[in-house]
Amino acid sequence: MTNNQKPSNLGTSGESADQGQLFVVATPIGNLEDITQRALNVLQSVDIIAAEDTRHTNKLLSHFSIQAKIVAVHDHNEKQKASELLSWLEQGLNVALVSDAGTPLISDPGYAVVNLCREQGAMVSPIPGACAAIAAVSCSGLPTDRFQFIGFTPAKSKARQDFFVDAFNSGMTSIMYESTHRIMASLDDLKAALGDDQKVVLAKELTKSFETFFSGTVVELIAFLTEDPARQKGEIVLMLPGKQASKNEISPEAIKLIELLQSEMPLKKACGIAADYFGLKKNALYKAMLDHE
Repeated sequence: MTNNQKPSNLGTSGESADQGQLFVVATPIGNLEDITQRALNVLQSVDIIAAEDTRHTNKLLSHFSIQAKIVAVHDHNEKQKASELLSWLEQGLNVALVSDAGTPLISDPGYAVVNLCREQGAMVSPIPGACAAIAAVSCSGLPTDRFQFIGFTPAKSKARQDFFVDAFNSGMTSIMYESTHRIMASLDDLKAALGDDQKVVLAKELTKSFETFFSGTVVELIAFLTEDPARQKGEIVLMLPGKQASKNEISPEAIKLIELLQSEMPLKKACGIAADYFGLKKNALYKAMLDHE
C-alpha cells in the first residue's frame, strides 16, 4: 500500500466490502523511530483518526507531516462515540484508532469501540507495533513461556496486596503498570504481601533517553528509588515472577487441567499432557496426583 492509496476494504472472504474498515494502530511508546511504515501509511490514508488525546496525536502526526481529520475518543466518551464511529464505517469511511502511546486497548481506551464494531460485523484490523508490557517482559530476564498482563495495580492498599498475592500465586510471570505518584506505596504493599526478599523487575521510560531496568528484591528496589527520587518518575512497568511449585506440590492450574482431561482419558495420560503443558516431569506429577487423591 503506497502512501496515496486507501487501505484495502477486503473482508476475510476476499470480496470487496461497502463498509469502511477500523484499523487499531500501535504508535511509539517513546522513540518515534519505532513507528512502522504500515502504521504511517494507514494514518496518512484513513478518513478519520480517533485519538485518545488529539493534542498528543497531533504532535505525532506533525512530526511525520501527516494531515488528517482527528476526533477525540477517550475513557470518558468512548461509549457514546462508539456508535458514531460505527456509523462512519457504515458510510464507507476508514478509521484509525490510536492511543497516546503503544497499542490501543492495552490499559488504554478502545474496548467499547472495537467490541461494538465486532458485534455489528464491521471489519477491524490490527496494525501491530510497540507495546510497553511486551517490550518490558522481553528484556526482564523473567520466564516468558507463560506470562500474564494484569493492567494497573489497584488504588487501595489492601486491594493491592491481594492483587500481588494473586499475581504471585498464578505461577506465571505477571506484568503490570504503575503510576509515578503511587510506585513507592505499591512497593511497600508488595513487601507487606510477599516479603522483603520478593524478586521484582522494574522497567521505566522504555525506548526513551532515561530507559531503566532494575532487577532485585523489593527492598533493594525501594532503596534504589529512594536514593534518587527522580528515579520514581516516568512510565513504569512492574514485573513479578510466579510462585514455583515444589516437587511435592501441584499448582491449582495443573490440577484443574488434569481433572478436565480425566473425563476423557486415564489419569496417567492426563498427567502426561499436563506435564508437557506446564514443563513438569510426568512420573512425578502422576505420583503427586495419586497422593493428592
